[in-house]
Amino acid sequence: MKKKAFAIAAAVCAVATMLGGCGSSNSASTAASGNIITAYNSEPQNPLIPGNTNETGGGKPGDLLFARLVSFDAKGNASNEVAESITPNDDATQYTIKIKDGWKFTDGTPVTAESFTKAWSYVANAKNAQKCSSFFSTIAGFEDLQKDGLKGTEQLSGLKVVDDHTFTVAMSQPDATFPIKVGYLAFAPLPESFYKDPKAFGQAPVGNGPYKFKSWDHNKEIQLVKNPDYKGNDVPKNDGITFKVYTDDDSAYADVQAGNLDVMETVPASATKTFQKNPKVQAYNKAGSLSQTFTIPSNLEHFQTNTKEGQLRRQAISMAINRQQLVDKVLGGVGTPAKDFTSPLTPGYSSSLKGEENLEFNASKAKELWAQADAISKYDGQLTFAYNADGGAKPIYDAIVNQLKNNLGIDAATNPMPTFQEFRDAVTNRQIKGAFRTGWQPDYPSAENYLFQLYSSKAADGNGSNDGDYKNAEFDKLMDEAYAAKSTEAANKIYQQSQEILLNDLPAIPLYYSNANGVAATTVKGFEMNWQNLPVYEELTK
Repeated sequence: MKKKAFAIAAAVCAVATMLGGCGSSNSASTAASGNIITAYNSEPQNPLIPGNTNETGGGKPGDLLFARLVSFDAKGNASNEVAESITPNDDATQYTIKIKDGWKFTDGTPVTAESFTKAWSYVANAKNAQKCSSFFSTIAGFEDLQKDGLKGTEQLSGLKVVDDHTFTVAMSQPDATFPIKVGYLAFAPLPESFYKDPKAFGQAPVGNGPYKFKSWDHNKEIQLVKNPDYKGNDVPKNDGITFKVYTDDDSAYADVQAGNLDVMETVPASATKTFQKNPKVQAYNKAGSLSQTFTIPSNLEHFQTNTKEGQLRRQAISMAINRQQLVDKVLGGVGTPAKDFTSPLTPGYSSSLKGEENLEFNASKAKELWAQADAISKYDGQLTFAYNADGGAKPIYDAIVNQLKNNLGIDAATNPMPTFQEFRDAVTNRQIKGAFRTGWQPDYPSAENYLFQLYSSKAADGNGSNDGDYKNAEFDKLMDEAYAAKSTEAANKIYQQSQEILLNDLPAIPLYYSNANGVAATTVKGFEMNWQNLPVYEELTK
């Protein structure tokens, strides 16, 4: 998930501490094609509706199509975009938001306060089954929109339109992260045309961002062109982005070398040891914010997170994995062994939390813990690891399975699925009866984004990104306390405390932090990667 300074009241800083003949025709054609950047992508899991997009295949084009209240620069610093100001009261339980005049959607209609309040209510409303619903859980009225018998048009009671350019947000609890959270794609405004036909809109979205939608040839490409009416913080230097859909990252890498693809934000396992010396590409490799994990469903028999047996088995599996070996031998050094559930670039990160030893390789201890679990209830099953075969994950999961067989002596096997879309559908529909690949690209620079959105009860059961349906009342309580903290520093201490619960229960097993690594064709200028491990698409030119 995704991208992008507050010029807002000082109070927020305290709270969030925070054409002619053939010749000329050919020349024009060449120039036009030279200004369109081609970029690597997977087929989006769902139609391009902001509130129903929680994976990168849809997130990358979505972020370029929709401007939000705030945007983030390449380092994750926030600044107002559509917002003129975001002003909290003293305890961050109410915000007054003023938006700038003159913003328009690409269909020519104005962006108003109601463009935000209706869109947020639509995502929050359980009847509409939007994957990003949990992001709105701290707004007053959210619980009312989770009840049965809704029509889908009910609005969040905490949102009040004052005039075309002003609305207020009443929170059901303090939320000091809110002024940053609204930079996430799910908080995008929507035009009135969306509500007339959401299905059609998802195939041809109308946004207000730096680019506008041109076409979507499913499983082949998504074309975006520069939005000439965009007046925000990220004005493109190119004429458009064409996202090319690949099911094999080696093929994409070959295309970059040949000049047939301009940029990709990953490097295939076959090239990690050589890409930085390859004269046919521009290489990028720096510390990143993307966390790679695998998740074992919290209700899986013998692995339940709320039982001693389940906790012991999860800890044993984690200790049986040699993360440094994975990074060195499989990733070619383009990663860092995980020490927590966030990333080294996340505010408040710590590599020495209580329970961090559960992420350290210790084969003898792993066997001991597994034996203790067997003494509670014998397990003779096979643990499978599902992943999408089109994303370069095969070498990692082959290695994990081999390590578990050799270091723990259990029966383990991989369960590859052909495409990312099929894999994510199986995860969403809770069809996987074993472990499955997970990872998190942050939506905004806060520990809350890695923790609440992935492991809180409110994000479980299809209401968010808690794909393992983990629930722990003590963890939830700490999330509430962090929201009410008076400063970012105080909140981060609580987030660290909450991670100690996760390090014991291990609802997911942290593996490594992916470096921000990728390649661009040698003809591309302005290639850099941002705080989400993604290219800064607006800066790319040829």
